[in-house]
Amino acid sequence: MSEQDAIMEAIVCTSPGGPEVLKLSTTAKPKPAPGQLLVQVAATALNRADLLQREGKYPAPTGASEILGLEIAGTIVGMGVDCQRFALGEEVFGLIPGGGYAAFAVIDEEMAVAKPAHLSFEQAAAIPEVYLTAFQALKWIGELRAGQTVLIHAGASGVGTAAIQIAKICGATVIVTASKEKHALCMQLGADNAIDYKAGPFEHEVMMITQSLGVDIVLDFIGGPYWHQNIACLKLDGTLVLLASMGGGKVNDFDLRSILVKRLKVHGSTLRSRALAYQTKLTEEFSAFGMELFEHGRLQPVVDKIFNWKHAAEAHTYMEANKNAGKIILKIQ
Repeated sequence: MSEQDAIMEAIVCTSPGGPEVLKLSTTAKPKPAPGQLLVQVAATALNRADLLQREGKYPAPTGASEILGLEIAGTIVGMGVDCQRFALGEEVFGLIPGGGYAAFAVIDEEMAVAKPAHLSFEQAAAIPEVYLTAFQALKWIGELRAGQTVLIHAGASGVGTAAIQIAKICGATVIVTASKEKHALCMQLGADNAIDYKAGPFEHEVMMITQSLGVDIVLDFIGGPYWHQNIACLKLDGTLVLLASMGGGKVNDFDLRSILVKRLKVHGSTLRSRALAYQTKLTEEFSAFGMELFEHGRLQPVVDKIFNWKHAAEAHTYMEANKNAGKIILKIQ
């Protein structure tokens, strides 16, 4: 391999800080280890974890690329030994622990999913993180069943839009919170009710909608500020799934007996820090559940806006302003 072939372009963080620290630069091209695929990346997607990592608050897992980007879609151009599921030239997408904001990235073969022909690279890049997270939260943790009711906060976010669709396919009633201008999208995706979180507390509206019964599962990304209302909205044997704490992690003046009396389950989860075996099994189960649904249009990746990857700083600023409804994509090729 020539020296020129050993380098690639990538978006790097020049230091911890704001979007302005993101710069297009050159760096070493990754080499696929045994069981890994080398992918020429066509598109990647933004996640809140990218913003935290850029700020120096969420370091990459040990051994992972320090380049931002947790999901990719592209074409296989190299393979490590022991790879058997795919061939050179095939188009794939999938979840990675880092390295997506680059011309090339490696992915464990078991984490790669064949891209449906009818989906663009940009659409495929919008799938891995949010659909795996939503599926894990609703099916693995929440044990969602038909006939149950789910409250999904940040309904127009990437995970929110995925969770709405998955919950409806599972036969659930879906209530979301989102800003008023994003309600139409949530309802289009299948939400039964949408609450404007900016208009005031959501607890009263949830209890009105459910005729004071409450909900079976709450999917929350806000954390502390929503804690009391989340607990109040859950019915007997309900489950609160905490996926982030965008509003802060502190809770004041809370009586634990509220959890005991209702026999509630409170489960916190992140996906990036999970073992590869866990992520592989999750990918397999979601693929069995969802890929045919994507083929038939019953699941649809929601792309809000596509940026040229050279404008990654602008894309980060856009996400920080909470302007997106669905996924923000960086187009690389």
